[in-house]
Amino acid sequence: MMTPSLPKSLVDNPRLNQWVDFSHPGRATVRSGKVEIGQGILTALRQIAAEELDLHPDQIDLVAGQTDSCPDEGFTAGSYSVSVGGASLRLACADVRRLFIQAAAARLGCPEADLSISDGTIVRGGHPTGLSYWSLRDEVSLDRAYSGEARPKEPETFRWVGHKMPRLDLPAKLSGSGFIHDLHFPDMLHARVVRQQRRGRHIVSIDERALARAAGQPIELLRDKDFLAILGTSESAVYHASKRAETAVTWEGGESLPSDFGSIAWLKSQEAIRRVHATGKPDADNVAHTISAEYSRPCLTYGSIGPSCAYAVFADGKLTVWSHTQGPAVLREWLAITLDLSPEQVTVIHAQGAGAYGHNTADDAAFDAAFIAMRRPGKTIRVLWNREDEFSSAPISPAMVMRLSADLDKQNRPLNWRTEIWSPPHVQRPGLNGNSNLLGASAIEGAPPLKPIDDLPHERGGGATRNSVPMYQLGHFQLTHHMIPLTTVRTSSLRGLGTWANVFAIESFIDELAEHAGVDPARYRLDLLADDRARKVIEEVCRMSDWFGRPTEIGTGSAKGLGFARYKNIAAYVAIVAEVTVEEDVRVDQIWCAADAGLTVNPDGAENQIEGGIIQALSFSREKLPFEDGAVSARSWRDYPILRFSDIPPVQISWTGSPYDPAVGVGEASVGPTVAAVANAVARALGQRIRRLPINRETIMETLLGEG
Repeated sequence: MMTPSLPKSLVDNPRLNQWVDFSHPGRATVRSGKVEIGQGILTALRQIAAEELDLHPDQIDLVAGQTDSCPDEGFTAGSYSVSVGGASLRLACADVRRLFIQAAAARLGCPEADLSISDGTIVRGGHPTGLSYWSLRDEVSLDRAYSGEARPKEPETFRWVGHKMPRLDLPAKLSGSGFIHDLHFPDMLHARVVRQQRRGRHIVSIDERALARAAGQPIELLRDKDFLAILGTSESAVYHASKRAETAVTWEGGESLPSDFGSIAWLKSQEAIRRVHATGKPDADNVAHTISAEYSRPCLTYGSIGPSCAYAVFADGKLTVWSHTQGPAVLREWLAITLDLSPEQVTVIHAQGAGAYGHNTADDAAFDAAFIAMRRPGKTIRVLWNREDEFSSAPISPAMVMRLSADLDKQNRPLNWRTEIWSPPHVQRPGLNGNSNLLGASAIEGAPPLKPIDDLPHERGGGATRNSVPMYQLGHFQLTHHMIPLTTVRTSSLRGLGTWANVFAIESFIDELAEHAGVDPARYRLDLLADDRARKVIEEVCRMSDWFGRPTEIGTGSAKGLGFARYKNIAAYVAIVAEVTVEEDVRVDQIWCAADAGLTVNPDGAENQIEGGIIQALSFSREKLPFEDGAVSARSWRDYPILRFSDIPPVQISWTGSPYDPAVGVGEASVGPTVAAVANAVARALGQRIRRLPINRETIMETLLGEG
């Protein structure tokens, strides 16, 4: 009964014993390939499993992201953890429960309908039968494929799902032991890798004496072509030597970035692969007006609070790696390929890091540790990145240009809508385009040349084109994607990929169309939306913010702005109203949010995700990665300021969804609408639109002076 409508993780991992076993009395071991990266997924998965297995959550031992025992669910990304990973686990657990009820009914000689399960024990007519998961485990083989015959529970019967539960991962983190950085192994060697800074850069010389003096304690160097690591038993000694390496190691060559890298002119001048997607039939006969506008966003960096860390040990022909990677199984495959091992020789164990908002350097650190470990067998290697390397060598979120044009009818409704996007790719995770995309692997002897680089296909959610298709009613839509196959620097995934730039552009443009029509922006949107759930979140956020009660006066320095989107047009609906004050700079005074994610497994976790996306989006709206002398010039938070805690406004969130609708992703859903709402609020406060991000004092002054 396997059908294409099943969630991908279950299609890829159909056997029930990949998900559940009862090998420990009184407990269930539940496995997941989705990993905890700060989104609270472990808590939600435990609730799902407890619900469908009729267990107390405390009876569940959840194992996630271990390649030797857990299902391969690819990357934990794209807001799929609950909608795909959780949905797969739900179905698998429901099937497991069905099998044990069948076995108990056969043993007792009674109808299955007479039986139920309470905390793992079989109950008949409210009375224990003496049977349980554990007493029947030898009679019920879970080494079988999912049958599709079990019916998951309905929301009205939920005991655990839909209720707030404390996060599983927080106690250890709050007590100082919950992060990968806190792991410790006997006979551990600390390591720092001296970075190339630019692709193709080569080591010319190493002043080993200077490094030894800086360390002050014994260290050793491990070099393979342009891969250079400093090792020692003292973390402090290795750190000081790595700092000295900035001047003690001489490099030459490498690919430099142009002085105007990431600018609108640079993006439009690059050779690109042009792809066109279109829907509907153009209407040229009823066009009354045509309006066009161009928007842009700069390059951003990842900017995780904690630098990347990894551990590895190579012993008895087996490599074990601990990493805060988002894709343990994918990392395992590419470590095997780059290190000339079989996948069976490699085990990757996920250990939690300091949050993950896209493709960070966790996989790079894992390669570093693994490569060194294979040259120091029997020793556990701990690699920690420097903050400077996190800025200079991490993947970059690429700059984009979005040109929008709409033909309007006499009622100022869009007949034909055209979008053009110029952007490098947003996805260069390990394995994409057949490249390892591991920084250290490109520096060693025999590293293969890069294969042609492309973006995630539009049909699979897109990279630069993600959320480029408006949800509004349009007669004809045409998208032209100018994909720039950049190789000079790694550009890759940051929360939402191209979503928040595209939503910023679409929602800014919708406001401009509403202004042209002389219609309130919220009413204009509602008039163009047929989706009731979309309309409901907009109506709810307008109610929350008193949007219609206190109209904004344009150009007074203080105003509200609205932004809306459904993430990837398949996940959560989010509408945001931002209230801003523009004086010497932009201050966001208040955020209101209405969201619909269908069934929310853990409402507290879902709310944290929405609020976290809002806060990060407020930072995105003012961030810009600096470049100098052909490379990234940021080295610290002084060079790349992010939102401060003191800048975070009050945030109110309201949920409009139904538990009878499928759970959909929330992790990236609020980012685009937030940036758009701020941009629209600033435009109304100033009486002039800012079409070029970041929204800061410099951009505002350039726009007001006609230079933007």
